[in-house]
Amino acid sequence: MGRKVISLILAGCMTFSVLLAGCGNKNEAPDSTPQTSTETSTTAAAKPVSIEYWQYFYETKVNLMDELIKEFQGANSNITVVQKHFPYDSYQQKVAAAVSAGSGPDIINLYYGWVPKYVKSGTLQQLPEASFSAEKIESTFAPMVKVNKIDGKYYTVPTAVRTLGLFWNKDIFKANGLDPEKPPKTLEELVEMAKKCTKIENGKLEIEGLTFQPSGQLHSWFRPVLLKQFGQEPISADQKTVQWNASENGYKAFEFLVNLAKVDKVGEKDFFTDDSTAFISGKAALHIDGSYRLGSLKSQAKDLNYGVTVLPSYNGVDTSFGSFWTNGITTNATGDKLDASVKFLEYLTSTDVMKTWTQKIGEIGARTEIANDPELLKDDKLAPFIQQLPIADSYFYVDEDADRKALMDAIDKVLLNNVDPKQALDEATAQVQKLLDEYWGK
Repeated sequence: MGRKVISLILAGCMTFSVLLAGCGNKNEAPDSTPQTSTETSTTAAAKPVSIEYWQYFYETKVNLMDELIKEFQGANSNITVVQKHFPYDSYQQKVAAAVSAGSGPDIINLYYGWVPKYVKSGTLQQLPEASFSAEKIESTFAPMVKVNKIDGKYYTVPTAVRTLGLFWNKDIFKANGLDPEKPPKTLEELVEMAKKCTKIENGKLEIEGLTFQPSGQLHSWFRPVLLKQFGQEPISADQKTVQWNASENGYKAFEFLVNLAKVDKVGEKDFFTDDSTAFISGKAALHIDGSYRLGSLKSQAKDLNYGVTVLPSYNGVDTSFGSFWTNGITTNATGDKLDASVKFLEYLTSTDVMKTWTQKIGEIGARTEIANDPELLKDDKLAPFIQQLPIADSYFYVDEDADRKALMDAIDKVLLNNVDPKQALDEATAQVQKLLDEYWGK
Protein backbone atom coordinates (compact mmCIF):
# COMPACT_ATOMS: atom_id res chain seq x y z
CA MET A 1 0.00 0.00 0.00
CA GLY A 2 1.50 3.42 -0.91
CA ARG A 3 1.80 6.37 1.40
CA LYS A 4 -1.35 8.39 1.67
CA VAL A 5 -2.27 11.35 3.86
CA ILE A 6 -5.59 13.10 4.16
CA SER A 7 -5.47 15.95 6.68
CA LEU A 8 -3.39 14.20 9.33
CA ILE A 9 -4.02 16.47 12.23
CA LEU A 10 -5.55 19.71 10.93
CA ALA A 11 -7.92 21.42 13.38
CA GLY A 12 -7.30 18.71 15.95
CA CYS A 13 -9.11 16.11 13.82
CA MET A 14 -8.43 12.56 14.91
CA THR A 15 -9.27 10.87 11.60
CA PHE A 16 -6.01 9.68 10.08
CA SER A 17 -5.32 8.27 6.65
CA VAL A 18 -2.75 5.56 6.34
CA LEU A 19 0.62 7.27 6.08
CA LEU A 20 2.83 4.26 5.77
CA ALA A 21 2.53 0.60 4.90
CA GLY A 22 2.36 -0.57 8.49
CA CYS A 23 3.30 0.16 12.06
CA GLY A 24 5.08 -3.08 12.92
CA ASN A 25 8.78 -3.34 13.60
CA LYS A 26 10.03 -4.41 10.19
CA ASN A 27 13.71 -4.09 11.03
CA GLU A 28 15.03 -5.87 14.07
CA ALA A 29 17.55 -3.81 16.02
CA PRO A 30 20.78 -5.51 17.15
CA ASP A 31 20.68 -7.03 20.60
CA SER A 32 21.59 -4.39 23.14
CA THR A 33 20.73 -3.30 26.64
CA PRO A 34 19.65 0.17 27.79
CA GLN A 35 22.49 2.39 28.93
CA THR A 36 22.35 3.33 32.59
CA SER A 37 24.81 6.23 32.36
CA THR A 38 25.70 8.98 29.92
CA GLU A 39 28.48 6.79 28.54
CA THR A 40 27.50 5.12 25.28
CA SER A 41 29.19 2.42 23.26
CA THR A 42 32.28 3.45 21.33
CA THR A 43 32.19 0.28 19.24
CA ALA A 44 29.51 1.51 16.86
CA ALA A 45 29.90 0.68 13.18
CA ALA A 46 32.31 2.96 11.35
CA LYS A 47 29.81 3.78 8.61
CA PRO A 48 28.61 7.39 9.09
CA VAL A 49 24.88 7.81 9.64
CA SER A 50 22.73 10.87 10.24
CA ILE A 51 19.37 10.89 12.02
CA GLU A 52 16.86 13.65 12.74
CA TYR A 53 15.28 14.36 16.14
CA TRP A 54 12.17 16.54 16.10
CA GLN A 55 10.45 18.34 18.95
CA TYR A 56 8.31 21.45 19.40
CA PHE A 57 10.09 24.62 20.47
CA TYR A 58 10.40 25.08 24.21
CA GLU A 59 13.57 27.05 24.83
CA THR A 60 14.99 25.21 27.83
CA LYS A 61 14.33 21.80 26.25
CA VAL A 62 15.84 22.77 22.90
CA ASN A 63 18.96 24.15 24.57
CA LEU A 64 19.45 21.08 26.74
CA MET A 65 18.92 18.76 23.78
CA ASP A 66 21.71 20.57 21.93
CA GLU A 67 24.01 19.81 24.88
CA LEU A 68 22.94 16.17 25.04
CA ILE A 69 23.41 15.67 21.30
CA LYS A 70 26.94 17.06 21.53
CA GLU A 71 27.76 14.63 24.35
CA PHE A 72 26.21 11.68 22.53
CA GLN A 73 28.08 12.42 19.31
CA GLY A 74 31.33 12.64 21.28
CA ALA A 75 30.88 9.02 22.31
CA ASN A 76 29.47 7.89 18.94
CA SER A 77 31.60 9.58 16.32
CA ASN A 78 29.90 7.90 13.37
CA ILE A 79 26.41 9.15 14.33
CA THR A 80 25.20 12.66 13.59
CA VAL A 81 22.00 13.79 15.29
CA VAL A 82 20.25 16.79 13.74
CA GLN A 83 17.72 18.48 16.00
CA LYS A 84 14.82 20.29 14.36
CA HIS A 85 12.13 22.16 16.25
CA PHE A 86 8.96 24.01 15.31
CA PRO A 87 6.39 26.24 17.03
CA TYR A 88 3.90 24.21 19.07
CA ASP A 89 0.87 25.36 17.04
CA SER A 90 2.33 24.12 13.75
CA TYR A 91 4.34 21.16 15.03
CA GLN A 92 1.94 18.36 14.15
CA GLN A 93 1.22 19.80 10.70
CA LYS A 94 4.96 19.89 9.99
CA VAL A 95 5.23 16.25 11.03
CA ALA A 96 2.28 15.28 8.85
CA ALA A 97 3.68 16.97 5.76
CA ALA A 98 7.17 15.55 6.24
CA VAL A 99 6.15 11.96 6.91
CA SER A 100 3.73 11.93 4.00
CA ALA A 101 6.61 13.00 1.74
CA GLY A 102 8.79 10.18 3.03
CA SER A 103 11.13 12.52 4.86
CA GLY A 104 11.18 14.08 8.30
CA PRO A 105 12.18 12.73 11.69
CA ASP A 106 13.69 9.41 12.63
CA ILE A 107 12.90 10.10 16.30
CA ILE A 108 9.93 12.23 17.20
CA ASN A 109 8.95 13.83 20.49
CA LEU A 110 5.19 13.62 21.08
CA TYR A 111 2.78 14.54 23.83
CA TYR A 112 1.60 11.24 25.29
CA GLY A 113 -2.00 12.09 24.38
CA TRP A 114 -1.10 12.11 20.70
CA VAL A 115 0.45 8.65 20.63
CA PRO A 116 -2.67 6.54 19.87
CA LYS A 117 -3.43 8.37 16.63
CA TYR A 118 0.21 8.26 15.50
CA VAL A 119 0.21 4.51 16.10
CA LYS A 120 -3.08 4.16 14.25
CA SER A 121 -1.70 6.11 11.28
CA GLY A 122 1.40 3.93 10.99
CA THR A 123 3.79 6.80 11.70
CA LEU A 124 5.48 4.98 14.60
CA GLN A 125 7.11 1.56 14.73
CA GLN A 126 7.08 -0.64 17.79
CA LEU A 127 10.14 -0.16 19.98
CA PRO A 128 12.56 -3.10 19.61
CA GLU A 129 12.01 -5.73 22.30
CA ALA A 130 15.74 -6.22 22.83
CA SER A 131 16.12 -2.70 24.20
CA PHE A 132 12.62 -1.64 25.25
CA SER A 133 10.50 -4.66 26.13
CA ALA A 134 7.20 -4.07 27.91
CA GLU A 135 8.53 -5.88 30.96
CA LYS A 136 11.64 -3.72 31.09
CA ILE A 137 9.72 -0.47 30.67
CA GLU A 138 7.11 -1.33 33.30
CA SER A 139 9.69 -2.46 35.84
CA THR A 140 11.88 0.64 35.57
CA PHE A 141 9.65 3.53 34.50
CA ALA A 142 6.94 5.51 36.32
CA PRO A 143 3.55 3.71 36.29
CA MET A 144 1.89 6.48 34.25
CA VAL A 145 3.74 5.36 31.07
CA LYS A 146 1.36 2.38 30.87
CA VAL A 147 -1.28 4.74 29.45
CA ASN A 148 0.63 4.47 26.14
CA LYS A 149 0.68 0.67 26.02
CA ILE A 150 -1.33 -0.15 22.92
CA ASP A 151 -2.36 -3.74 22.20
CA GLY A 152 0.36 -4.89 24.58
CA LYS A 153 3.09 -2.95 22.75
CA TYR A 154 5.09 0.21 23.37
CA TYR A 155 5.85 2.63 20.57
CA THR A 156 7.36 5.42 22.64
CA VAL A 157 9.30 5.91 25.86
CA PRO A 158 9.80 9.20 27.78
CA THR A 159 12.89 10.85 29.19
CA ALA A 160 10.85 12.51 31.91
CA VAL A 161 7.35 12.69 33.36
CA ARG A 162 5.56 15.45 35.23
CA THR A 163 2.79 16.17 37.66
CA LEU A 164 0.73 19.26 38.38
CA GLY A 165 1.45 21.43 41.40
CA LEU A 166 0.26 24.67 42.94
CA PHE A 167 2.52 27.71 42.65
CA TRP A 168 1.97 30.70 44.93
CA ASN A 169 3.38 34.23 45.06
CA LYS A 170 4.59 34.84 48.60
CA ASP A 171 4.73 38.62 48.23
CA ILE A 172 1.10 38.84 47.10
CA PHE A 173 0.10 36.59 49.99
CA LYS A 174 1.86 38.83 52.50
CA ALA A 175 0.39 42.00 50.98
CA ASN A 176 -3.11 40.58 51.55
CA GLY A 177 -2.61 39.48 55.15
CA LEU A 178 -1.94 35.81 54.40
CA ASP A 179 0.95 33.84 55.78
CA PRO A 180 3.43 33.65 52.86
CA GLU A 181 4.64 30.24 54.05
CA LYS A 182 1.20 28.62 54.28
CA PRO A 183 -0.40 27.87 50.90
CA PRO A 184 -3.90 26.38 50.66
CA LYS A 185 -4.25 22.69 51.44
CA THR A 186 -7.88 22.20 50.38
CA LEU A 187 -10.11 23.50 47.58
CA GLU A 188 -12.05 25.50 50.14
CA GLU A 189 -8.88 27.26 51.28
CA LEU A 190 -7.82 27.74 47.66
CA VAL A 191 -10.97 29.69 46.81
CA GLU A 192 -10.84 31.68 50.05
CA MET A 193 -7.22 32.72 49.58
CA ALA A 194 -7.71 33.43 45.87
CA LYS A 195 -10.56 35.81 46.68
CA LYS A 196 -8.43 37.67 49.21
CA CYS A 197 -5.63 38.12 46.71
CA THR A 198 -7.77 39.18 43.74
CA LYS A 199 -7.43 42.87 42.92
CA ILE A 200 -9.98 44.66 40.74
CA GLU A 201 -9.76 48.40 40.07
CA ASN A 202 -12.42 50.34 38.16
CA GLY A 203 -13.95 47.09 37.03
CA LYS A 204 -10.65 45.85 35.60
CA LEU A 205 -8.74 42.86 36.91
CA GLU A 206 -5.27 43.88 38.08
CA ILE A 207 -4.14 40.85 40.07
CA GLU A 208 -5.53 37.35 39.61
CA GLY A 209 -6.22 35.41 42.75
CA LEU A 210 -5.96 32.18 40.74
CA THR A 211 -5.01 31.96 37.08
CA PHE A 212 -7.82 30.83 34.80
CA GLN A 213 -6.64 29.73 31.36
CA PRO A 214 -8.55 26.76 29.89
CA SER A 215 -5.87 26.26 27.21
CA GLY A 216 -3.18 26.03 29.91
CA GLN A 217 -3.36 23.34 32.58
CA LEU A 218 -6.91 24.14 33.66
CA HIS A 219 -8.35 21.40 31.47
CA SER A 220 -5.84 18.90 32.89
CA TRP A 221 -6.82 19.92 36.41
CA PHE A 222 -10.46 19.17 35.59
CA ARG A 223 -9.75 15.70 34.28
CA PRO A 224 -8.84 13.67 36.09
CA VAL A 225 -8.12 15.69 39.26
CA LEU A 226 -11.32 17.63 40.00
CA LEU A 227 -13.58 14.91 38.65
CA LYS A 228 -11.99 12.30 40.92
CA GLN A 229 -12.02 14.62 43.92
CA PHE A 230 -15.73 15.26 43.43
CA GLY A 231 -16.33 11.50 43.19
CA GLN A 232 -16.51 10.86 39.43
CA GLU A 233 -14.07 8.74 37.42
CA PRO A 234 -13.38 10.58 34.14
CA ILE A 235 -13.26 7.51 31.87
CA SER A 236 -14.22 3.84 32.11
CA ALA A 237 -11.63 1.20 33.01
CA ASP A 238 -11.60 -0.11 29.43
CA GLN A 239 -10.98 3.46 28.18
CA LYS A 240 -14.00 3.33 25.87
CA THR A 241 -16.59 5.44 27.70
CA VAL A 242 -16.31 9.11 28.72
CA GLN A 243 -17.84 9.58 32.17
CA TRP A 244 -17.56 13.32 32.80
CA ASN A 245 -21.33 13.63 33.21
CA ALA A 246 -22.09 10.11 34.45
CA SER A 247 -23.27 11.41 37.82
CA GLU A 248 -24.23 14.59 39.62
CA ASN A 249 -20.68 14.65 40.96
CA GLY A 250 -19.33 15.28 37.47
CA TYR A 251 -21.62 18.27 37.02
CA LYS A 252 -20.56 19.65 40.40
CA ALA A 253 -16.89 19.41 39.46
CA PHE A 254 -17.50 21.32 36.22
CA GLU A 255 -19.59 23.98 37.96
CA PHE A 256 -16.83 24.47 40.53
CA LEU A 257 -14.37 25.03 37.72
CA VAL A 258 -16.38 27.56 35.70
CA ASN A 259 -17.57 29.37 38.84
CA LEU A 260 -13.98 30.34 39.63
CA ALA A 261 -14.32 32.86 36.80
CA LYS A 262 -18.09 33.35 36.64
CA VAL A 263 -19.05 33.62 40.32
CA ASP A 264 -15.88 33.91 42.41
CA LYS A 265 -14.20 36.08 39.74
CA VAL A 266 -10.69 35.22 40.91
CA GLY A 267 -9.32 34.99 37.38
CA GLU A 268 -10.21 35.42 33.74
CA LYS A 269 -9.29 33.89 30.41
CA ASP A 270 -6.36 35.51 28.56
CA PHE A 271 -5.54 37.82 31.47
CA PHE A 272 -2.06 39.26 30.96
CA THR A 273 -1.72 37.19 27.76
CA ASP A 274 -1.98 33.80 29.51
CA ASP A 275 -1.74 32.10 32.88
CA SER A 276 1.99 31.39 32.99
CA THR A 277 2.87 34.90 31.80
CA ALA A 278 0.62 36.36 34.49
CA PHE A 279 2.32 34.37 37.23
CA ILE A 280 5.86 34.96 35.95
CA SER A 281 5.09 38.69 35.76
CA GLY A 282 3.87 38.83 39.36
CA LYS A 283 0.26 39.41 38.32
CA ALA A 284 -1.21 36.22 39.83
CA ALA A 285 -1.22 34.95 43.40
CA LEU A 286 -1.92 31.27 42.67
CA HIS A 287 -1.22 29.20 39.60
CA ILE A 288 -1.65 25.52 38.71
CA ASP A 289 1.03 24.24 36.37
CA GLY A 290 3.38 21.39 35.56
CA SER A 291 6.83 20.79 36.96
CA TYR A 292 8.36 21.84 33.62
CA ARG A 293 7.49 25.46 34.51
CA LEU A 294 10.37 25.46 36.98
CA GLY A 295 12.87 25.68 34.14
CA SER A 296 11.35 28.82 32.62
CA LEU A 297 10.89 30.42 36.04
CA LYS A 298 14.60 29.98 36.71
CA SER A 299 15.49 31.80 33.52
CA GLN A 300 12.67 34.35 33.27
CA ALA A 301 11.70 35.18 36.86
CA LYS A 302 14.84 34.97 38.98
CA ASP A 303 13.54 37.60 41.43
CA LEU A 304 10.03 36.15 41.81
CA ASN A 305 9.38 35.20 45.43
CA TYR A 306 7.30 32.06 45.05
CA GLY A 307 6.75 28.59 46.44
CA VAL A 308 5.35 25.30 45.16
CA THR A 309 3.12 22.82 46.93
CA VAL A 310 0.98 19.78 46.11
CA LEU A 311 -2.47 20.27 44.60
CA PRO A 312 -5.21 21.05 47.12
CA SER A 313 -7.30 18.12 48.28
CA TYR A 314 -11.08 17.82 48.39
CA ASN A 315 -13.28 15.28 50.13
CA GLY A 316 -10.08 13.79 51.51
CA VAL A 317 -8.88 12.92 48.01
CA ASP A 318 -5.27 13.80 47.18
CA THR A 319 -4.33 13.37 43.53
CA SER A 320 -2.54 15.00 40.63
CA PHE A 321 -2.44 14.80 36.86
CA GLY A 322 0.48 12.86 35.39
CA SER A 323 1.63 13.56 31.85
CA PHE A 324 4.74 13.40 29.71
CA TRP A 325 6.33 14.06 26.36
CA THR A 326 7.60 10.85 24.90
CA ASN A 327 10.01 9.77 22.16
CA GLY A 328 9.18 7.33 19.40
CA ILE A 329 10.99 5.99 16.33
CA THR A 330 9.17 6.61 13.08
CA THR A 331 8.86 4.12 10.26
CA ASN A 332 11.25 6.35 8.30
CA ALA A 333 14.09 4.86 10.35
CA THR A 334 15.34 1.63 8.79
CA GLY A 335 18.70 -0.14 8.58
CA ASP A 336 21.57 1.94 9.96
CA LYS A 337 19.21 4.80 10.79
CA LEU A 338 17.13 2.50 12.95
CA ASP A 339 20.20 1.20 14.76
CA ALA A 340 21.40 4.75 15.40
CA SER A 341 17.93 5.86 16.53
CA VAL A 342 17.73 3.01 19.05
CA LYS A 343 21.16 3.90 20.40
CA PHE A 344 20.21 7.58 20.78
CA LEU A 345 16.92 6.67 22.45
CA GLU A 346 18.79 4.42 24.89
CA TYR A 347 20.99 7.39 25.72
CA LEU A 348 18.02 9.76 26.24
CA THR A 349 16.46 7.29 28.68
CA SER A 350 19.63 6.65 30.68
CA THR A 351 19.69 7.47 34.38
CA ASP A 352 22.28 10.24 34.11
CA VAL A 353 20.45 12.02 31.29
CA MET A 354 17.19 11.80 33.24
CA LYS A 355 18.79 13.36 36.31
CA THR A 356 20.25 16.18 34.23
CA TRP A 357 16.85 16.71 32.61
CA THR A 358 15.19 16.90 36.02
CA GLN A 359 17.67 19.49 37.30
CA LYS A 360 17.62 21.72 34.22
CA ILE A 361 14.03 21.40 32.98
CA GLY A 362 12.06 20.60 36.12
CA GLU A 363 10.39 17.52 34.69
CA ILE A 364 11.04 14.36 36.67
CA GLY A 365 13.18 11.60 35.22
CA ALA A 366 10.92 8.78 34.03
CA ARG A 367 12.85 6.02 35.80
CA THR A 368 11.40 5.31 39.23
CA GLU A 369 14.85 5.53 40.81
CA ILE A 370 14.96 9.26 39.99
CA ALA A 371 12.00 9.92 42.30
CA ASN A 372 14.01 8.51 45.21
CA ASP A 373 17.13 10.56 44.55
CA PRO A 374 17.95 12.35 47.86
CA GLU A 375 19.64 15.24 46.08
CA LEU A 376 16.53 16.01 44.04
CA LEU A 377 14.22 15.69 47.04
CA LYS A 378 16.18 18.46 48.78
CA ASP A 379 14.88 20.94 46.20
CA ASP A 380 11.84 22.48 47.92
CA LYS A 381 10.27 23.47 44.59
CA LEU A 382 10.80 20.16 42.84
CA ALA A 383 9.98 17.91 45.81
CA PRO A 384 6.17 18.51 45.73
CA PHE A 385 6.00 17.27 42.14
CA ILE A 386 8.05 14.18 42.99
CA GLN A 387 5.92 13.47 46.06
CA GLN A 388 2.80 13.31 43.89
CA LEU A 389 4.16 10.71 41.45
CA PRO A 390 2.59 7.75 43.33
CA ILE A 391 -0.86 9.37 43.26
CA ALA A 392 -0.74 11.01 39.82
CA ASP A 393 -3.17 9.71 37.20
CA SER A 394 -2.81 10.09 33.46
CA TYR A 395 -5.87 10.51 31.28
CA PHE A 396 -6.33 8.44 28.14
CA TYR A 397 -6.73 10.45 24.94
CA VAL A 398 -7.23 9.26 21.40
CA ASP A 399 -6.98 12.85 20.16
CA GLU A 400 -5.69 15.21 22.84
CA ASP A 401 -6.27 18.35 20.77
CA ALA A 402 -9.91 17.57 20.06
CA ASP A 403 -10.53 16.35 23.61
CA ARG A 404 -9.08 19.56 25.05
CA LYS A 405 -11.00 21.73 22.60
CA ALA A 406 -14.30 20.11 23.57
CA LEU A 407 -13.75 21.08 27.21
CA MET A 408 -12.49 24.55 26.34
CA ASP A 409 -15.57 25.15 24.19
CA ALA A 410 -17.79 24.02 27.05
CA ILE A 411 -16.16 26.55 29.38
CA ASP A 412 -16.58 29.31 26.77
CA LYS A 413 -20.26 28.45 26.32
CA VAL A 414 -20.87 28.99 30.02
CA LEU A 415 -18.76 32.12 30.45
CA LEU A 416 -19.45 33.86 27.14
CA ASN A 417 -22.89 32.64 26.13
CA ASN A 418 -24.40 31.92 29.55
CA VAL A 419 -25.21 28.33 28.60
CA ASP A 420 -26.27 26.11 31.50
CA PRO A 421 -23.16 24.27 32.79
CA LYS A 422 -24.93 20.91 32.66
CA GLN A 423 -25.84 21.38 29.01
CA ALA A 424 -22.32 22.52 28.14
CA LEU A 425 -20.78 19.50 29.87
CA ASP A 426 -23.26 17.11 28.20
CA GLU A 427 -22.33 18.47 24.78
CA ALA A 428 -18.60 18.24 25.48
CA THR A 429 -18.93 14.68 26.76
CA ALA A 430 -20.84 13.66 23.64
CA GLN A 431 -18.13 15.13 21.41
CA VAL A 432 -15.34 13.25 23.18
CA GLN A 433 -17.36 10.04 23.23
CA LYS A 434 -17.64 10.29 19.45
CA LEU A 435 -13.84 10.46 19.26
CA LEU A 436 -13.53 7.27 21.29
CA ASP A 437 -16.22 5.49 19.29
CA GLU A 438 -14.50 6.32 16.01
CA TYR A 439 -11.10 5.24 17.32
CA TRP A 440 -12.12 1.92 18.85
CA GLY A 441 -14.52 1.17 16.02
CA LYS A 442 -11.77 1.01 13.43
